[in-house]
Amino acid sequence: MSWKRKMGGSVLGFIGFMLSPLSWWNDLFVNVPLAAGFAWLISLAWPPAFLPAAVLGYWLTNVLGFILLHKGAQQLLAQAERKPYSKRALIHDLSISLLYTLVIVVLVKLKVLQPITSYFTKK
Repeated sequence: MSWKRKMGGSVLGFIGFMLSPLSWWNDLFVNVPLAAGFAWLISLAWPPAFLPAAVLGYWLTNVLGFILLHKGAQQLLAQAERKPYSKRALIHDLSISLLYTLVIVVLVKLKVLQPITSYFTKK
């Protein structure tokens, strides 16, 4: 296996990991700014769409992360037959992203995760 292929797979895998929900700690620095930028661009054309566009942008960064992680691993492991990214793999990645989002929503509803200001304004 050539070093270019290993390096390319490693880079794709790293970017995919940074975008995926597997690296939950990076949301504040990577996924949320990307989602906000996406939402700002959409809101230039239609301002009421900011919130839905931010959520969609966040989900898209997570799915893109899984896709890049998958492709990077394929390239790094040098599979003999290169399979295209299938509809089934996309559905799998979307399902994991939606499940992760559901976990976040449940944690917010249970007040496990709260805005930082709520810690200072408790009565």
